[in-house]
This record gives sequence, structure tokens and C-alpha cells, in this order.
Amino acid sequence: MNRHFEDTLYYLKRAVETARKGVTEEVAPAEEKVRELTGREKAPEQGRFEAARERVEREVRHVLDEVRATIGSYRGRTESR
Repeated sequence: MNRHFEDTLYYLKRAVETARKGVTEEVAPAEEKVRELTGREKAPEQGRFEAARERVEREVRHVLDEVRATIGSYRGRTESR
């Protein structure tokens, strides 16, 4: 019986996703017209390059923080000797 509920939940999620995509497609021309009339442009989607660059920058900052902490702890040990 539990399996049937899991299957139902799966298909319900898919139905909602499909309905959302359909509504988005149907409303897109109206959205563009409203944006044109109000002078508001849609924000450009972030490209793969920009996303990768931001991810690398976050990773580099994280590694630098770890290195600084390690150096700080090393300096603290050497100064106390």
C-alpha cells in the first residue's frame, strides 16, 4: 500500500512540474509585452562560465581561509617555544 502512495506522489510532482512549464510557456508572450511596456528587462541568465568562475572564487576563498588558519596556528606554536 505504501508503494502506491509513493507512486502517486511521484506522478503528482511530475504533473505539477509539467503544468508549471505549460503555464510559463503560455504566459511568456504576455510577460514580454508587459516588460516591454514597463521598460523592465528580464535579468540575463548566468552563463556557465560565470557560474564556474564564482564557484572557483568561493573555493579559493575557502582554501585561503584554511591556509591562513593553519599558518596562524603554526605561528602561535613557534612563538610560544
